[in-house]
Amino acid sequence: MKRENKYNRILDIFYRAFKGEEFTAKQLSLKYNMSTKSIKRDISFIRNFLAENREQVGNAELVYNRRKKAYSLVFDHFLLSKELMSIVKVLIGTRAFSKNELEEIIRKLKGMTSYEDRGKMNDLISNEMYHYKQVVHHSKSVIDNIWQLVHIIENKHEMTISYFKQNGEEVERRIRPLSIVFSEYYFYLIAYDIHHDDVPHHYRVDRIVDMVEHRKSFNASFDEGELKSKIQYMYPGVSRHIKFSFCGDSVQAILDKIPTACIVEKKGKSYIIEADVYGKGVNMFLLSQGSWVKVLEPQEYVEEMREEIKKMMAQYE
Repeated sequence: MKRENKYNRILDIFYRAFKGEEFTAKQLSLKYNMSTKSIKRDISFIRNFLAENREQVGNAELVYNRRKKAYSLVFDHFLLSKELMSIVKVLIGTRAFSKNELEEIIRKLKGMTSYEDRGKMNDLISNEMYHYKQVVHHSKSVIDNIWQLVHIIENKHEMTISYFKQNGEEVERRIRPLSIVFSEYYFYLIAYDIHHDDVPHHYRVDRIVDMVEHRKSFNASFDEGELKSKIQYMYPGVSRHIKFSFCGDSVQAILDKIPTACIVEKKGKSYIIEADVYGKGVNMFLLSQGSWVKVLEPQEYVEEMREEIKKMMAQYE
């Protein structure tokens, strides 16, 4: 019984360290009603185990901080608190998850930080979480949808989805799922319609309210990286090479927004930029730059933008 209690105590100490707690031998001796000498033997047991199994435990080490006179667990390949904080900030900024889902993710991530850093993280994100507004979802759980879709994509099986269109109409689609991407607040399922496999369709994952996996398999591949580099706001359309001038304050913002964009010439305060793009989303982005942007090529794209600007002007007449 004593041996069992000893190992339970050792596991409890290790779990405390794994959760990011810092502790002294004196604190543990009081908690377990044991001598500090016994506690130090327990700590030595843990340190020896970690040292002998360094490769399996990712170079984990129970280290002693002489300044704090306390022990803590350190991982070489563990996410640092500053890295976790960056991840949490990104997750909040996406607004892609329900508040309950996001709070659960953050709770688990905080469990990977030290007790001290956990408090700092709470202070830094409390206001953001209080004012957090998720985008409107039709599905019960975006996370559950994503995970179910991942398995169907991996199996390369056809599927049927029940889906809410932009106008609120619920429809069913039999599709061949290819990939999941994230863009501007939403996760999208990229898929081919079984009757039209020449152009991929984009379905917002949060609008999928039901899905059925079929046994029929298919063979198709898709480069989501190329799509992400060319598309804006996930609006479909045609692929084309465009040229435009930009005379705004930050040309870098343009290059960041359109990954394929490159500066080919500089004329005074204007930059001549070329890019390979896909879809109509780039129209929305370029128009949002107002008079800073002028489309130069190809001519049919110039006419397309001119017609759109005429429609915009008519709204104010």
